[in-house]
Amino acid sequence: MSKIAIIGATGRAGSQLLEEALRRGHSVTAIARDTSKIGERAGVVCKNIDALDAGALQAAIAGNDVVISAAHFSTLAASAVIGPVKAAGVKRLLVVGGAGSLLLPDGTRVIDSKDFPEAYKAEAGAGAVFLESLRQEKDLDWSFLSPSAEFVEGERTGKFRIGKDDLLVSSAGRSWMTFADYAIAMIDEVEAPRHSRQRFTVGY
Repeated sequence: MSKIAIIGATGRAGSQLLEEALRRGHSVTAIARDTSKIGERAGVVCKNIDALDAGALQAAIAGNDVVISAAHFSTLAASAVIGPVKAAGVKRLLVVGGAGSLLLPDGTRVIDSKDFPEAYKAEAGAGAVFLESLRQEKDLDWSFLSPSAEFVEGERTGKFRIGKDDLLVSSAGRSWMTFADYAIAMIDEVEAPRHSRQRFTVGY
């Protein structure tokens, strides 16, 4: 089993990643400003830190096999994650991506479509920049998992599709993914890497 550090472990995606990792017997270092909602749990070490504190983040993730960043891109840039991960000697970095940089059938990005919500543009744009930073990274074994357009609460079904750079749309015309099923796909990648140094996506 792996030792997994999760940055942003109390968020909607991070909390589901925590649950999925524990379900499969991994040990987790849960990193957030306030981990009190996680409580005392077997297999979890909580670290209350500000992820922008590079030294504290490096110390928190040291000794883990894999780091998963589930933090918002607009608050934690690629350099703020990549630097501490490398300094801590951790070789694998998995990132909870965004759908904005995925491609539409005409080859344009989702974020560049005329219907893309203005409220999400800053976060989506920062996510696209984060992905490009990873693509320039020479040392880390990274993966960037983009959810579908709608990233929502919902049941854990274990039934979904995996894609690469194109937005997945269901037969009903909806592009969506639950946090719980997303977590399955991410921990699958931890256990059996199939997308080393790649972005991939998941949806129904």
